[in-house]
Amino acid sequence: MTVQECYEEMGADYNDVLSRLRTDERIVKFLLRVYDDGSFKLLESSLAEKNIPEAFRAAHTLKGVCMNLSLTALFKSSNLLTESLRNRTEYGEDIVPLFEHVKSDYEKTMNCILKLKNENNL
Repeated sequence: MTVQECYEEMGADYNDVLSRLRTDERIVKFLLRVYDDGSFKLLESSLAEKNIPEAFRAAHTLKGVCMNLSLTALFKSSNLLTESLRNRTEYGEDIVPLFEHVKSDYEKTMNCILKLKNENNL
Protein backbone atom coordinates (compact mmCIF):
# COMPACT_ATOMS: atom_id res chain seq x y z
CA MET A 1 0.00 0.00 0.00
CA THR A 2 1.31 3.43 -0.91
CA VAL A 3 0.77 6.54 1.20
CA GLN A 4 -1.62 7.85 -1.44
CA GLU A 5 -3.62 4.61 -1.39
CA CYS A 6 -3.74 4.80 2.41
CA TYR A 7 -5.14 8.32 2.23
CA GLU A 8 -7.73 7.32 -0.36
CA GLU A 9 -8.84 4.33 1.72
CA MET A 10 -9.31 6.36 4.88
CA GLY A 11 -11.14 9.22 3.18
CA ALA A 12 -8.32 11.72 3.53
CA ASP A 13 -6.78 14.35 1.22
CA TYR A 14 -3.39 13.13 0.05
CA ASN A 15 -2.70 16.06 -2.27
CA ASP A 16 -3.35 18.56 0.51
CA VAL A 17 -1.02 16.89 3.00
CA LEU A 18 1.62 16.37 0.29
CA SER A 19 1.53 20.08 -0.55
CA ARG A 20 2.23 20.83 3.11
CA LEU A 21 4.71 18.10 4.08
CA ARG A 22 6.31 17.63 0.63
CA THR A 23 7.36 13.95 0.89
CA ASP A 24 5.75 10.60 1.61
CA GLU A 25 8.46 9.93 4.18
CA ARG A 26 7.44 12.98 6.20
CA ILE A 27 3.76 12.09 5.90
CA VAL A 28 4.44 8.57 7.16
CA LYS A 29 6.51 9.94 10.06
CA PHE A 30 3.55 11.97 11.28
CA LEU A 31 0.94 9.29 10.53
CA LEU A 32 2.85 6.89 12.76
CA ARG A 33 2.78 9.49 15.52
CA VAL A 34 -1.00 9.73 15.14
CA TYR A 35 -1.18 5.95 15.48
CA ASP A 36 0.63 6.17 18.82
CA ASP A 37 -1.15 9.32 20.04
CA GLY A 38 -3.39 8.98 23.10
CA SER A 39 -5.97 11.67 22.28
CA PHE A 40 -8.68 9.24 21.23
CA LYS A 41 -8.25 7.06 24.31
CA LEU A 42 -8.39 10.16 26.50
CA LEU A 43 -11.55 11.28 24.69
CA GLU A 44 -13.16 7.89 25.18
CA SER A 45 -12.31 7.66 28.89
CA SER A 46 -13.29 11.28 29.54
CA LEU A 47 -16.70 10.75 27.97
CA ALA A 48 -17.16 7.54 29.97
CA GLU A 49 -16.44 9.56 33.11
CA LYS A 50 -18.64 12.41 31.82
CA ASN A 51 -15.68 14.75 32.21
CA ILE A 52 -16.74 17.30 29.61
CA PRO A 53 -13.78 19.73 29.90
CA GLU A 54 -11.28 16.90 29.45
CA ALA A 55 -13.34 15.36 26.63
CA PHE A 56 -13.42 18.73 24.89
CA ARG A 57 -9.65 19.08 25.18
CA ALA A 58 -9.07 15.58 23.78
CA ALA A 59 -11.56 16.06 20.92
CA HIS A 60 -10.00 19.44 20.09
CA THR A 61 -6.50 17.92 20.03
CA LEU A 62 -7.65 15.06 17.80
CA LYS A 63 -9.37 17.53 15.47
CA GLY A 64 -6.20 19.63 15.19
CA VAL A 65 -4.00 16.66 14.41
CA CYS A 66 -6.44 15.51 11.74
CA MET A 67 -6.63 18.96 10.20
CA ASN A 68 -2.83 19.23 9.98
CA LEU A 69 -2.52 15.81 8.33
CA SER A 70 -5.58 16.25 6.06
CA LEU A 71 -7.34 13.26 7.63
CA THR A 72 -10.60 14.63 6.27
CA ALA A 73 -13.20 12.12 7.45
CA LEU A 74 -11.85 11.97 11.01
CA PHE A 75 -11.39 15.74 11.06
CA LYS A 76 -15.03 16.32 10.13
CA SER A 77 -16.46 13.97 12.74
CA SER A 78 -14.09 15.13 15.50
CA ASN A 79 -14.88 18.75 14.62
CA LEU A 80 -18.62 18.11 15.07
CA LEU A 81 -17.98 16.51 18.45
CA THR A 82 -15.61 19.29 19.49
CA GLU A 83 -18.16 21.96 18.70
CA SER A 84 -20.87 20.04 20.54
CA LEU A 85 -18.64 19.91 23.63
CA ARG A 86 -17.48 23.53 23.42
CA ASN A 87 -18.76 25.67 26.34
CA ARG A 88 -20.76 22.73 27.64
CA THR A 89 -20.91 21.87 31.32
CA GLU A 90 -23.07 18.75 31.34
CA TYR A 91 -23.09 15.44 29.55
CA GLY A 92 -26.03 14.81 27.23
CA GLU A 93 -27.19 11.80 25.24
CA ASP A 94 -26.73 13.80 22.03
CA ILE A 95 -22.99 13.24 22.50
CA VAL A 96 -23.29 9.47 21.99
CA PRO A 97 -23.97 9.43 18.20
CA LEU A 98 -21.33 12.10 17.62
CA PHE A 99 -18.76 10.06 19.53
CA GLU A 100 -19.77 6.86 17.70
CA HIS A 101 -19.12 8.60 14.38
CA VAL A 102 -15.69 9.73 15.60
CA LYS A 103 -14.98 6.21 16.85
CA SER A 104 -15.89 4.69 13.48
CA ASP A 105 -13.73 7.18 11.57
CA TYR A 106 -10.90 6.75 14.06
CA GLU A 107 -10.93 2.96 13.73
CA LYS A 108 -10.94 3.19 9.94
CA THR A 109 -8.06 5.66 9.99
CA MET A 110 -5.99 3.61 12.45
CA ASN A 111 -6.61 0.41 10.48
CA CYS A 112 -5.35 2.10 7.32
CA ILE A 113 -2.26 3.46 9.07
CA LEU A 114 -1.55 0.02 10.55
CA LYS A 115 -1.96 -1.57 7.13
CA LEU A 116 0.46 0.97 5.64
CA LYS A 117 2.91 0.31 8.48
CA ASN A 118 2.75 -3.48 8.17
CA GLU A 119 2.84 -3.67 4.39
CA ASN A 120 5.85 -1.38 4.25
CA ASN A 121 7.67 -2.80 7.30
CA LEU A 122 7.76 0.58 9.02
